[in-house]
Amino acid sequence: MDKVVASAADAVADIPDGASLAVGGFGLSGVPTVLIEALHARGVAGLHVVSNNCGALDTGLAVLLAAGRIARVTGSYIGANKEFARQYLAGELDVELIPQGTLAERLRAGGSGIPAFYTPAGVGTQVAEGGLPVRYDGRGGVAVASPPKEVREFDGVPYVLEHAIRTEFALVRAARGDRHGNLVFARASRNFNPLAAMAGRVTVAEVEELVEPGALDPDAVHLPGVFVRRVVELSPAEAAAKRVENRTVSS
Repeated sequence: MDKVVASAADAVADIPDGASLAVGGFGLSGVPTVLIEALHARGVAGLHVVSNNCGALDTGLAVLLAAGRIARVTGSYIGANKEFARQYLAGELDVELIPQGTLAERLRAGGSGIPAFYTPAGVGTQVAEGGLPVRYDGRGGVAVASPPKEVREFDGVPYVLEHAIRTEFALVRAARGDRHGNLVFARASRNFNPLAAMAGRVTVAEVEELVEPGALDPDAVHLPGVFVRRVVELSPAEAAAKRVENRTVSS
């Protein structure tokens, strides 16, 4: 039951080229930066990434993106990531844009064994009707567009069918974790991390503080260890390395 591995490099050693990854975090909050750096150091390429956004500034998934290691992104936000936008518009990257709540539920459904579900989000838009650019041709045209989705009425209200997301691997970051893989996430980092962890067949968690089994209050556990395969303990320096995307304080 001891799921702790010696290093981040060991934890991601079997992730191959072309693997699908669910990655936790939002912006700079709760991003498994150490595991991503270890994956970058291995030189793995052609990755299919599922994450709310694809890194911010020059950290997180932006490291893999800038190195040309990502082939496809399934997410809900491009935002201020200029390299993400450039690769998308240049036809270098496949992108599936999904409403944020739908993305969260698709990940949760994948981890819960639910193959698909209906939601009103996206009805009457290209999300349901198809035509969203998945890949541009680099000349301003659309090379590949999203297909239409099934729409069905319940009690006179239309809903669009969305399929669950399952990935081969998942990378997440937790504030505390024990050797059995039970995890606690701090504040805003409890956004996509539990959902990404549920969706991965092999989930790897980097934890800022590793404790022994029994030290965590069961009522405080946000993700049970049944969803986690490997745990990496961060060094004090790695745990403390947290950047701020937009500083809003003044001298």
